Amino acid sequence: MIELDRLTKRFGPVTAVDELSFTVRPGRVTGFLGPNGAGKTTTMRLILGLDVPTSGTALVGGRRYRQLIRPLRQVGSLLDATAVHGARTAYDHLLSVAVSNGIRRGRVREVLELAGLETVAAKRIGGFSLGMKHRLGIAAALLGEPPVLMFDEPVNGLDADGVRWVRQLLRQLAADGHTVLVSSHLMTEMALTADHLIVIGRGKLLADAPTQSLTRSSARADVLVRSPRASELAGLLTGRGAGVTPEHDGGLAVTGMDAPAIADLAAAHGIAVHELVPRRPSLEQAYLDLTAESTEYRAATTVAGAEAGS
Repeated sequence: MIELDRLTKRFGPVTAVDELSFTVRPGRVTGFLGPNGAGKTTTMRLILGLDVPTSGTALVGGRRYRQLIRPLRQVGSLLDATAVHGARTAYDHLLSVAVSNGIRRGRVREVLELAGLETVAAKRIGGFSLGMKHRLGIAAALLGEPPVLMFDEPVNGLDADGVRWVRQLLRQLAADGHTVLVSSHLMTEMALTADHLIVIGRGKLLADAPTQSLTRSSARADVLVRSPRASELAGLLTGRGAGVTPEHDGGLAVTGMDAPAIADLAAAHGIAVHELVPRRPSLEQAYLDLTAESTEYRAATTVAGAEAGS
């Protein structure tokens, strides 16, 4: 497991990570979410010993990363796909990493093939696209066949096929019992990939819950109701304490009552119901609601030039 206990990191007057505590467990993909500047990358760097915490602890398998003798056999990570020597070939880059951790040479060819890079193994990394560099970084993370894997925005620069490959890879790794922590700003992809979500804002923990629970708990959940006697049904619903909001197409958005209760009320008064659909917000909307007070960089919703007719 990855275990954080009151982890804190300050850079001068700025607190990047603020008494953060959570556990990343094996057998599931854990999404690590938060606005820009929330402290996600700093947290990952603290776990990997690249930064020293001001206070608190970050443990992998019960030990600090710096205590690991052959770290790539315990933890595989990708934080910055561009942090590679451009003059080296893909094969030589992976070979140097493997040798430094006592990993057999044959494993290099295996991960190159896994990442779809076997045909460019002899090419210099400097000529790689960002997507190819991400594939190479993932290959490096998998070299030591570690039980713990951490990825920071692993699908940046990848095409649709590459994004699907990463999604399937992460889910397969989790199914095989690995501990997988992955950060991303792509909410649709996280909804498809992550079993569990950890959300932070301004360095503080905002949520630590299963993905489905996060959307179910959103205040935006409602039930869409359509009926030829919508006005009459709306009066009955409000009389029972439900919130009713008419929609532009004649439907009713009902909160405070679930679908079975609405159906029972309508049936008791002989009111036909043509549609009754529980609606839950997307992960993106639930995330935006949760992080609304933690977003530091918020762009204007309109462009001045457009408002002026330019």
